[in-house]
Amino acid sequence: SKSSFVVGDVNDSFACGCDTIIMLQHHPVYTLGTGSDEKFVLSSEDTAVPVVRMDRGGEVTYHGPGQLTVYPVLDLRSYRQDIHWYMRALEEAIILALSKCGMTQSAQRQDDVTGVWVDNHKVAAVGIKCRKWITMHGLAVNVEEKSLTNFRGIVPCGLEGRKVGCINQFIQDPMTVQEFALVMKEALQEVFQIELVQGEAM
Repeated sequence: SKSSFVVGDVNDSFACGCDTIIMLQHHPVYTLGTGSDEKFVLSSEDTAVPVVRMDRGGEVTYHGPGQLTVYPVLDLRSYRQDIHWYMRALEEAIILALSKCGMTQSAQRQDDVTGVWVDNHKVAAVGIKCRKWITMHGLAVNVEEKSLTNFRGIVPCGLEGRKVGCINQFIQDPMTVQEFALVMKEALQEVFQIELVQGEAM
């Protein structure tokens, strides 16, 4: 499933010149950043998950069913021309969304690493690129437990010995990715002070 939102007022030509946020679930794939070390992809004969090198920052991660991936395409000249601010804003939106889900433990950042953690489990990853202040790539939040299986084939984000988790491990009433996407939309609106309007699925 895929949803596309645009920022601000919508008119007949909304697809031209508007900031856009795309939310989706990927087919299973491992992605490497531009400087990622392939040693963090563990050799395994029992997986057919493809490996793709991307032009984002960060080490290897996994995308697949049960995980919400969010691609904001924003012109930071309309927000704040500061990449570190943008990364922290994405993390803040994730933390805010998780707080709305009835988590049994609080979500937080950890020193010297990107992403969002709950009980020392990484539940969300952030990896971006920015060109002429236009953002690319984005964030991924593990929602359902089925999102975790293929993380066994990698050292996620190159963080050896660290655990990966999902939202449904820390709430009493499990959510679907579609349900969490609505909460994530609300959080992005609050953090970036924008209005997201449903666009056509791409």
